[in-house]
Formats: sequence, C-alpha cells, structure tokens
Amino acid sequence: MAPTLADEHTATAATAPAPPAPAALPRRTRLFALPEVRWAALSALAFLIAFPLDLAGAPAWAWGPLYAVCYAAGGWEPGWAGLTALRERTLDVDLLMVVAAIGAAAIGQYLDGGLLIVIFAVSGALEALATRRTEDSVRGLLDLAPSTAVRLTTDGEETVAATALAVGDTVLVRPGERLPADGTVLEGASEVDQASITGEPLPAEKRSGDTVFAGTLNGTGALRVRVDADASESVIARIVTMVEEASGTKAPTQLFIEKIEQRYSVGVVVATLALFAVPLAFGAALTPTLLRAMTFMIVASPCAVVLATMPPLLSAIANAGRHGVLVKSAVAMERLGSVTRVAMDKTGTLTEGTPRVAAVRALPGFDEDEALAAAAAAELPSEHPLARAVVTAARDRGLRPADATDFSSVPGRGVRATVAGRTVQVGSPTGLLTDDLLTDAADPGGTAAAGKAVAEYEEDGRTAVVVLIDGAPAAVLALADRLRPGAPRAVARLRALAGAEPALLTGDNGRTAARTAEESGMTDVRAGLLPEDKVAAVRAWQEEGERVLVVGDGVNDAPALAAADSGVAMGRAGSDLALETADAVVVRDEIGAVPTVVALSRRARQLVKQNLVIASVCIGGLVVWDLAGHLPLPLGVLGHEGSTVLVGLNGLRLLRTAAWRRAAA
Repeated sequence: MAPTLADEHTATAATAPAPPAPAALPRRTRLFALPEVRWAALSALAFLIAFPLDLAGAPAWAWGPLYAVCYAAGGWEPGWAGLTALRERTLDVDLLMVVAAIGAAAIGQYLDGGLLIVIFAVSGALEALATRRTEDSVRGLLDLAPSTAVRLTTDGEETVAATALAVGDTVLVRPGERLPADGTVLEGASEVDQASITGEPLPAEKRSGDTVFAGTLNGTGALRVRVDADASESVIARIVTMVEEASGTKAPTQLFIEKIEQRYSVGVVVATLALFAVPLAFGAALTPTLLRAMTFMIVASPCAVVLATMPPLLSAIANAGRHGVLVKSAVAMERLGSVTRVAMDKTGTLTEGTPRVAAVRALPGFDEDEALAAAAAAELPSEHPLARAVVTAARDRGLRPADATDFSSVPGRGVRATVAGRTVQVGSPTGLLTDDLLTDAADPGGTAAAGKAVAEYEEDGRTAVVVLIDGAPAAVLALADRLRPGAPRAVARLRALAGAEPALLTGDNGRTAARTAEESGMTDVRAGLLPEDKVAAVRAWQEEGERVLVVGDGVNDAPALAAADSGVAMGRAGSDLALETADAVVVRDEIGAVPTVVALSRRARQLVKQNLVIASVCIGGLVVWDLAGHLPLPLGVLGHEGSTVLVGLNGLRLLRTAAWRRAAA
C-alpha cells in the first residue's frame, strides 16, 4: 500500500535503484578550448612580437619567421572559407583579405598584411566563442528539471529516470524538490517557485487541480502530481527548442561593409587582374606591370574600410564596458542602434525582483509597529520570500523581533508561532480569514476591516498578507516588487529613441503588471505570458518590419532574447541562459543604462558612416592616381596607411567618458 501524503516528509528512499546519471557536460566552454581562439591567439602573439622588431630595424631573420607564423595561423581558416565560397561561385572579403595580405607581403609590406590577418582571425574567434557559450547555456538549462522522479505505483514508490515518465503517471514531489514533469496536482498543498517559467517574483500556491511545470521548485508541502506531458514536450524542453531554433534561424546580421563585400571583392579582383593582364597583352614589361597591379591591390584593399567600421564600434563597446554594460560584439553594438520597437520584462528588469513591504494597515485595537514586530517574530524562522520581506521591513523600522516558539508552517495558510505568550499567525487572506480561525476573535469588526484592506491591496496589484494575534485580525501588509530607480525615465528615453511605445511582456498576473506599467509610464501591457507567447509577440513585430529590442533577465525571457533583433539582459540576477543569449549585459542592473547604450550605438553608427566617406575618398583618390598616372609605391603605402590611421583616430573618439555622458543625456 502506498504511503499517505502526510507521511512524505519522513518517507524513506524509493525501492528501485536510481538509473546511472548521464555524463556531465561542460557547463562553460573554456576560452582556449576552441581551435579558432587558439589560432587567433597564436597569430596575434606572433604579430605583436614581430611588429616592434620590424619597426626597430632588426634583421629580417628576426621578424620574418614571426610574420610567417602570423599569416599561417590566422589566415588559413579565412582562406579556406574563401576558397570554399569560391567553389560555390561566390567571392567574399575573407579570400580578398588573404590575397591582399599575401600581395602586401610580396612587395615587402609585411606589417600591412599581418594587421589584416589578425583583425579577421580575432573577429572570427570571438564569434565562435559567443556561439559556443550560448550552446553551453542551452544544454545547462535542461538541468533545471531533475534527472529522476519518484513514481507512485500500487506497490509503493519507485525511482525512475524523469525521461521514462509517461502521461498519466503519478509522481511524488517532496518539499524542496524540483518538479520532474509538467502536470496537475492531485493531492497536497504547497508553494511552488516558478520564476524560471513565468517570471513571477513570489512562489505560487498550488493545490489540487492546479497546473505545475517541470523544473520549478517545490516549497514546504508534499505534492502528488499527475504527469500531463512527455519530457520532450515540457515547457522547459520547449524553451530549449525555441532558443536553439531562434539562434539558428535568425538571419545573420552583418556589419555595414559586409553587406557590400561581394561586389567590392569582385570589383577589386577584376580590376587587379585587368590592370595586370591588359598591359601585358599590349607588350608591357612584366615587372613594372606586376608592381603596378600589386600597388593597386594594396591601395584598394579595404584596410581603411575595415577600420572605418571597427574602431567606432569597439570604442563604444569599451566605453559601455567601463560603465557596466558588456556588449558582446561589434555586430551587436551596431545592431542596438537600429531598433524601432522595445519589449521589456517586468520582474527583475523593470522591478528589483524582490518583494518588499509597501504598506502596513493596522486594524482596530492594534498599531502598525506592534503588528509588524509580531509578524516579523513569527516569520523569522521561515525561508519564504514573503517572510524575509516582513522581517526586513521590521528591521528597517528599528523593530527587534522577539523570540518565537512553537513555530509551524502550513502550505496555503502561512506560519503560526507563539510570541511573548501570544499566538501570532501570518499568511494569505484565503488561508486565515475563515470562520473557523476567527471564532474567538476579540473584535469581529476587525474581520470586515481586514477584508476591505485585502480587497484594496489586491485591486491595486499588490500581494496582501494578514496578521492575526490571538485570533484577532491585527494588520494587513501589502507586499510588492519595487520599481527600479530610474525606470520611468528609462522607459521614456527608449520611447523617444525607438519612436514607438515600449511594451511590457510578463508572465505575472494582469493587476500586478498593470500597476508596474502605470508606475513606469507604459501603456502597452501583456500579462500572463509563457515564453512562447513572448516569442510570438516578437515575431509579430518583426513581420511588420520592426527591429525589436528585448530587455529581460530570466530563463523565461531567453527565447524572446534569442528571437529578437537585439537582446539586453540584466546581469546580477539574470539566468545563465539569458546572459549568454543576450547581445549585451547590464552588469549593475541599472535600467537607465539600456537607453544609454542604444544612444551610444547610434552615435557609433554615425561615426562609421563618416569613416566610410573618408575611407572611400582616400581609396578612390589613390586608385584614380594609380590608374590615370603613376602612383609611386611609397606614396601609395603612405596614403593607404594615412587613411587607415585617420579613420582609426576618428573612431576612437567614442572612448571618451564624455561620449557616454552625451548618450545618457
């Protein structure tokens, strides 16, 4: 005969042995575990050693082999990629970079070629690392759901692999355990922390008939749950699938110059070959013709164009990093400035994600401090988030909770303890404001006052907690998740930058969401959303031609962060998956940094366009000189390097602290 639910706090281990645990996957790929990173590091190291030796006039045997290592280590991969593209009848900048670098080396410009190789190798390594880290987090997400479950049968209990559960099975979930499957509560009562799925800041009460999700954390009560979905169809599994699909199907966003790389590459190659072949066909000498063609390739090579794009974006990344915002790549920084629609999560993003006592209403016969001190004393032994909020509120008022005895906790009702000889109960209105608990109330009128306060607080989107002292209603506490400082201004700035009303997408209930939206100045509110609902909202905007920025922090936000054109995660409380999926991370959780980094990105895009004009004018002038007259190689190299330095210095302007202050204004 199966044990009763009341015995589960002390139940013995299951009879069946647990299946062997699968081999643990690495949670986070190490930096040098990727071959792209190792090759790029070797190439950069060789260049950094060879560069000063070359400038100092050291003999060629000292720096020549180092340049060779730089070219080989950093160039073989983009070169191979370029040849692969060539077999598919396309020509890209990868191959052009390698050819230009080899051409530069052929006429003695080893430094120019090495610089091109290093830029491309490091860029490719960073992209590979970012991709692998996201894959690591997606795999780690599956660990939210336990690997085993306690299945109840006619013979008792058995421990089975969670993946072996079938629809219709009944599982036992003891206090403090994670739910092994999506299902429906058959028996028991508890609070379940389902923030990973819905983003709700407070544990949700669960009773018979309520739905629960795999991977969520059970509280103090034991639950018997009927399995309603296969492991591969659970909400957690769907989140993993959505992140993988969004990351794989999102069109690769390219830097501005990469959008024209095919035409540019073909044009330079065709022009170089023509400049070499046509004169030879008319009897020109080989050496000067080859020298002229190579000079053309050097001055036409996109060094200045590449640097026109990268320094402003990298400078913006460095400046943002100094101010607590980590932007993961130049592509991500460029993309942030193009957003036309902003969607924000509530809990942990607009709000701090921690419940706090917002108001205390004393009932007839009691005062606020008396009731709050008694409630804090009763809640002190509890680990519930609401209990911590009550204790913190009492301490903030300078109240010192007395010692409590006979502490007990009943899921769905709250806690009970003896404080200074008086019985104190703290819990939910539905659990405490009942006839059987109030039959001995000294002031029955307090019940009506308590009910009125509860209704007002809940109508306002707050969580109401009732305090009883010796059976009489003493106070009603209003708990709410506090808005982050600067949230209204951040919302207003994002509205101005994007040119559209920001939307609040949350899994929390409608009243709480409406209150947060009102406090932050938002009018587009969508509450009660599961992760797939957030993704659907993002996709709908994208189908309308919008470029969407999603700001979030939790596992439930990760699919939307992946699906959006740009994603920003709050760093301190953010889940690993959200942090890896997002394009940028606000390390200090300062919501005001989000519109600032968007404004900084727009400034970087403006500088990129300025630099492209400068680079185009310089390259065009040198090319015309080489084609229409005779451009001496030293002057060609000087003009080429000069334009490169000019656009580089222009881009570095965004390194200044003043650039961040202007973006924040």
